[in-house]
Amino acid sequence: MKTVDLILTNAVVLTMDEEFHTYEPGAVAVSGNSIAAVGMEAEILKEYSASKKIDCNRKVLIPGLINAHTHVPMTLLRGLADDLRLDVWLMGYMMPVEREFVSPEFVELGTKIACAEMIRSGITSFADMYYFEDHVARATEEAGMRGVCGQSVMKFPTPDAKSYEDGLALAREFILKWKDNDLIVPAVSPHAPYTCTPEILMASAALAVEFDVPLHTHLAETAGEVENMRREHGIPVIPYVKKYNLLDAKLIAAHCVHIDEGEIRSLLHAGAGVAHNPSSNMKLASGIAPIKRMLEQGVKVGIGTDGPASNNDLDMFEEMRLASFLGKVSSGDPTVLPARTTLLMGTRLGAEALHIGHLTGSIEAGKRADMVLVDLSPIHNSPRFERDPHNLYAQIIYAAKANDVSDVMINGKWVMQDHKLTTLNEAELLTASNEYARKIDKFLINREQSVLSKLIAIGGATEEESFEVQTKVAIPSVDVILAAIKSNPEITVNRTRHYRQFDTYMKFDDPSQGYVRYREDHSVSETGEITGVRSRLTLVGATHEHPFREDVLLSRSRYLAPATQSLRFYKEYFKPEKTFEIEKNRMRYLVTFKDTEFFINVDNFDLPKLGCFLEVKSRTWSQQDAEKKAHLVEDLIKALGASPKDMVTRDYFEMVDKK
Repeated sequence: MKTVDLILTNAVVLTMDEEFHTYEPGAVAVSGNSIAAVGMEAEILKEYSASKKIDCNRKVLIPGLINAHTHVPMTLLRGLADDLRLDVWLMGYMMPVEREFVSPEFVELGTKIACAEMIRSGITSFADMYYFEDHVARATEEAGMRGVCGQSVMKFPTPDAKSYEDGLALAREFILKWKDNDLIVPAVSPHAPYTCTPEILMASAALAVEFDVPLHTHLAETAGEVENMRREHGIPVIPYVKKYNLLDAKLIAAHCVHIDEGEIRSLLHAGAGVAHNPSSNMKLASGIAPIKRMLEQGVKVGIGTDGPASNNDLDMFEEMRLASFLGKVSSGDPTVLPARTTLLMGTRLGAEALHIGHLTGSIEAGKRADMVLVDLSPIHNSPRFERDPHNLYAQIIYAAKANDVSDVMINGKWVMQDHKLTTLNEAELLTASNEYARKIDKFLINREQSVLSKLIAIGGATEEESFEVQTKVAIPSVDVILAAIKSNPEITVNRTRHYRQFDTYMKFDDPSQGYVRYREDHSVSETGEITGVRSRLTLVGATHEHPFREDVLLSRSRYLAPATQSLRFYKEYFKPEKTFEIEKNRMRYLVTFKDTEFFINVDNFDLPKLGCFLEVKSRTWSQQDAEKKAHLVEDLIKALGASPKDMVTRDYFEMVDKK
């Protein structure tokens, strides 16, 4: 008789192995961190002895659940911003708060809270992607969980890396440190094609291949992402990342909501795993992934909760149930994603999607002892019909709840027994999380009171104000001005630009907040062709703009930022009281007049029909310089053939707003 460390007896064992063996009453022998044997109780007890036996009281013993995609430290951001589109949620709220608060301490606390929640949901392994991933791994190991932990890499600064080169260096260090750990599988995580350059994608793929570790990323999550990819690069998302070698690595592709048959085949041939995230995709209205077709083709598809800030929980029982229901309703076929297949996605298939199927995912001899006891005796699970052998799977997927999980073993050690966590102190974690919530609330309350703060928060804003002397003159037509610019010997043209400009102004309830302008500059060539498009945001603070002289403004109120998101994003993010549109044709000149540089704009309006204007501007840095340039502005206007008596001090948006 063989001796092992522990024998679990009197269980209903769902092995989730290739043949879907079920043993009732069944038993499992555990030796060290691994499963020594599984089978009918009488056979196991005949072959194995142990100093410790545990009676499972006819609870169902299943493999530990696999959370195929999440961002565990974001438990500390749970409920922070809900009912928003993905881009507004991510760029407008998550990333600004992360830049302000995410630290090694934040990450460790958030990870431990997540581990406590996941253990209670029967999760034994998860795939994570976040910042300071070394600290995610450290907290995961301390909690006794198994994690595929991916160090994030992005093209812009993150809380743990000032540049993507720093992020890649962190990923290399992280992989080297953890690659031989018993619980942690290190990975590299280029966030998504839209947040990474081709260089980042290729370098990440090379790193993953070099160390034979997974590469975890977001792919084809929203229709907008796919449309942008087609518009900018002429190909869908999966061919794009294939071009930059991601399919050469052990790919974990989160979401894959908007992919077609050819892309599914590409994932299959590459041996990629897909993480299906039903709750997150529904909550953010991202769409429904074609899971039925993926499974029919043979793609390894697991189920993920996504991060607790976008779900908002880490409950795999809920996630599996929703996955099954979504598959049925999206196909119109109630036989799609039956309970057994869904539990398979939550266990063995999920492990295979994470490229750890050799370690976990099923109750088989030689695999790690990652197992969960589920109590199906509560009334919401009753009664149990035994005529159909698949009924147990249906009870688990359609009726069981996370709180039916009573005991969890990971790597041969109990991390929860009789509903009590053995590796984590929940009371301490709750107290610490509420302290963070108070700090984040204060930060956002202060930010939401200021449009400027909101502009700066989404990144890229120039926080230094631009100072300029400016005036404008109503003119009957642009021809006289254009002729004078070319012919007047006092005016030297240094540079010329021709634009079609499309402005959207956003006005707020509080006038002191000023206006936010979203501008698209379409560069026009000499032949009338559009040669480029540039988008910018400008905060025009009306209260900071005042007459310097009767006919000249000294402006110190324009804060600039690149407009990297859509106009719809900014409308939803800034929440203006009202918006209005301006379209105009602009000839822009940088000229030298009396040894001083000026910008001359000659504008002809299409929407609304404001007419034609000459606008003269010059940067300034002092009161004395402004006084000098104010006089020169008058002289320049006369030199251009316009009349100073037609000067106006209102800006274009004020003219439109008053109409």
